[in-house]
Amino acid sequence: MSSIEELYPVECAFCKIAQAYPANDPSSSSSPVPHAPDPEKVFPQCQLLLSTPLVLAVLDIMPIAPGHILLITREHYKKLTDMYPSKAPTLGEWMPILSAALCKATGIEDWNVVQNNGERAAQVVPHVHFHFIPRYQEGRREVARKGNVDMGMLRSWKMFGRGAREELDEDEGAELARVLREALREVLGEEMREGGKSKL
Repeated sequence: MSSIEELYPVECAFCKIAQAYPANDPSSSSSPVPHAPDPEKVFPQCQLLLSTPLVLAVLDIMPIAPGHILLITREHYKKLTDMYPSKAPTLGEWMPILSAALCKATGIEDWNVVQNNGERAAQVVPHVHFHFIPRYQEGRREVARKGNVDMGMLRSWKMFGRGAREELDEDEGAELARVLREALREVLGEEMREGGKSKL
């Protein structure tokens, strides 16, 4: 049995999030989509979208585009090759659900799913995570930021890492997280109505 220090290294930002938002938190509902998680349980603030025994999803604090989501393993693994194969399918099961919720919440039609392994592959946090990056169509306004200020257009041909990254505004992040959680609940409800297996 692994110790808590092995499962969640203290210096790892994503492990701090995993510890702050446990899957079996008695204050949360039985749904993997929390209703109103406290963003100040960690610093910097965390906009939690999803919390399961094996994975979490949060808004990126330095997004390439509004709605940039991170899907994170709850347990600490530096690279995909460090994961136990039995836990890997959970990541794949959540990818289409997060993708559908991202499209529903932002109105995008195109997005990147990116995963980096190691420093030379641009992995900044050494903990397995996937980026879901919305790509707003040319001619379509991106999600308004701070007081409906138009921050310009994002072209769908921009490659990962080429977009300007800026710190996530707390108010903007809170509203976007609320909309994304609502979309996640809708997607999960649709899946259950259509007879798909529940991810709860």
